[in-house]
Amino acid sequence: MAYVDFVTRLHKATARDYLGRVNAHDKAACAEIAGRWDRDYWDGERHLGYGGYRYDGRWRPVAEAMVRHYQLAEDARILDVGCGKGFLLYEFTQVLPRATVAGIDISRYALDHAKEEVRPHLVLGTAAQLPWEDRSFDLVFSINALHNLFNDELWSAIREIERVGRQAKHITVESYRNEREKVNLLYWQLTCRAFLATREWEWLFEHAGYTGDWGFIFFE
Repeated sequence: MAYVDFVTRLHKATARDYLGRVNAHDKAACAEIAGRWDRDYWDGERHLGYGGYRYDGRWRPVAEAMVRHYQLAEDARILDVGCGKGFLLYEFTQVLPRATVAGIDISRYALDHAKEEVRPHLVLGTAAQLPWEDRSFDLVFSINALHNLFNDELWSAIREIERVGRQAKHITVESYRNEREKVNLLYWQLTCRAFLATREWEWLFEHAGYTGDWGFIFFE
């Protein structure tokens, strides 16, 4: 296992008003709406989620970096756990045209509005129970998803990622290293349920038997 960062540059490209997130709207009501994972979260107003999550090519450098780092074969089998609209999976098909991709997400809305090219390869379901056989994929990754699970689901999801992967595995989650980052995470998040410091995540990965890599998103 090792810390490998693929998304910080993309994360920092977005400006965030942490105090405004808390003060401008009823944060609890916004979180309740966001937790339905429907249109409001993906394509509604910004205070309810993404504020419109549309394909713009931003994930291409992430796919390229992951292909290079894990030295994926042209015909690699790739799984995205918490795939949303499948934008990152689509980029993998552009970088590796012979690859086989699959994705799973809890949001029916996201899957119905996913990138058309990968939509047939996406399934509705939970990260805690993946519908694939052991060692099915050369790369299994989950970016910006697992921190939205409760602890019992989280433990199962990590073990499931380990189970279905036969080679490379990567998990990126929201976390914090100090009190400022913890407060900013609490202010900004709408759907996070696992508020864990970096050392807590690393402890969890180790004790769940996870052998892959990980990365963190910080709200500095």
